[in-house]
Amino acid sequence: MSQIFLTLYREFLYRPFFNALVYLTALIPGHDIGIAIVILTILVRVLLFPLTHRSLLTQIKMKALEPEINRIKAETKNKSDEGAKKIMELYREHGVSPLMGCLTLFIQLPILIALYQVFWHGISLSGTEFYSFVSPPSFVNSMFLGLIDMGKPSLILAFLAAASQFLQMKLAFPEIPKRGEGFKEEMSRAMAIQSKFVFPLIIFYISTRFPAALALYWTVTNVFATVHESLVRMRARSLTK
Repeated sequence: MSQIFLTLYREFLYRPFFNALVYLTALIPGHDIGIAIVILTILVRVLLFPLTHRSLLTQIKMKALEPEINRIKAETKNKSDEGAKKIMELYREHGVSPLMGCLTLFIQLPILIALYQVFWHGISLSGTEFYSFVSPPSFVNSMFLGLIDMGKPSLILAFLAAASQFLQMKLAFPEIPKRGEGFKEEMSRAMAIQSKFVFPLIIFYISTRFPAALALYWTVTNVFATVHESLVRMRARSLTK
């Protein structure tokens, strides 16, 4: 069974992204693989845009409903079933699906893992992953814009990847939730702290140990997500004024 999944993953995710990277690298003057990585990352984010946009709107709506949800929880403190029912009715009334975020992550994760692996392994001109209709470039220029070697770790890109991750998380969690009495509140607080401070440090550490292609991928992904979320939140604020 595991072999079937590996084959499906290779044929429907890894090879398409690998050949897309090969095609873009061959197409770009100078065969700069760094520019190809930037273009491919943006194309994938555009393809995933409908999902990520809907998920983001759901998050914003759920955040706006928090005062009402807290009121329901306080009123039904000793009646958890009744409280859960009222909260679900509130979600339905405002067209919110709490599972949207999980569904989006479930769909995105295999795609992002495949993209991550393609950038990690890079292009081997003697590889067996090529499609017959994709002509590999005669050579691959690993120097992104003539400055950074995509095949080696880069402190500059590691810093940019970590900084862009921090900015994205700061936008998603502008304030760390206050300490609560329940397990759920403490879990939310811990998740916010980890997302805002720990994840950027992890990304920085990994980026200093692996090829700069990964850090470039993370940076472009984070910048795209930050710009997208900023625009959506600005529009949401303007509509509520």
